[in-house]
Amino acid sequence: MSMYELKITNHFAAAHNLRNFHGKCENLHGHNWFVEVNVRAEETDDIGLVMDFAVLKKLLAEVLELIDHKYLNELPWFKETNPTSENLARFIFDRLSPLVLGAADGRVRLHSVSAWESDNAAAIYLGPPES
Repeated sequence: MSMYELKITNHFAAAHNLRNFHGKCENLHGHNWFVEVNVRAEETDDIGLVMDFAVLKKLLAEVLELIDHKYLNELPWFKETNPTSENLARFIFDRLSPLVLGAADGRVRLHSVSAWESDNAAAIYLGPPES
């Protein structure tokens, strides 16, 4: 099966502390996260696009606005879920996925979200398997 994939990036800054970590990261600290988003489609639209990059960037910016310059531990979802990079990637994925589906009439699916907490460490969330 042929597949097209688009990738966009963005960034945000936020503070967090990991619960039950038993190390330095249990203390309050911050990151300038770098986020990569990959979407996939089997076909392009009638003018040859998977999706307008500008639309995808706007949707990601809307989601990142929820966490940018925030103390993640105080946000409702992270009160029960440890604000690890893994869970942050899932948080972004879960909010962005329906926006992507709606913007592209269900033709384009969010494939992955990578949350880079430093230049050399990232967590990737792929979402549930497609059925």
